[in-house]
Amino acid sequence: MQAARAQTDVRDNRLGVLIGQRRWLIDLQETGEVVPFNSLTKVPLTQSWYLGLLNIRGNLVSVIDFAIYQGLEPTETEPTNRVITFAPSLGINCGILVSRVFGLRNVSEMLALPTQSNKPASWVGDGFRDSESQQWTGLSLTAIAHDPRFLHIGT
Repeated sequence: MQAARAQTDVRDNRLGVLIGQRRWLIDLQETGEVVPFNSLTKVPLTQSWYLGLLNIRGNLVSVIDFAIYQGLEPTETEPTNRVITFAPSLGINCGILVSRVFGLRNVSEMLALPTQSNKPASWVGDGFRDSESQQWTGLSLTAIAHDPRFLHIGT
């Protein structure tokens, strides 16, 4: 019984992050690593939201400022910035820049908000409200990885 409950809890856990002023929940199966945001190698002739390449233990990872991608102001560079890499199973060597990582959040302990009928993008998931009245929104890295706009970084 406890093993079944623990398995359910694992599926309900999401990685909580801050991008711009919005709190997002990312499915752990879609995430790779969480790494500090260090110096990047810029790549010319790319979209403004494509920040460049980050070397993570010898692997080059494209880094996207997801705030700019959404049409928001650029993410300010701060010590709390992190890069969330996409899971290897998504087949894209990429990461998104986040302002802050809040850690694991269990959606089964949150209030599910009514589903939006007109979501702004395919990668926007369901909404939740936690016990501190903070609103969270699901973020699908799988949907981002299949978004044609995301796959065309050139200008």
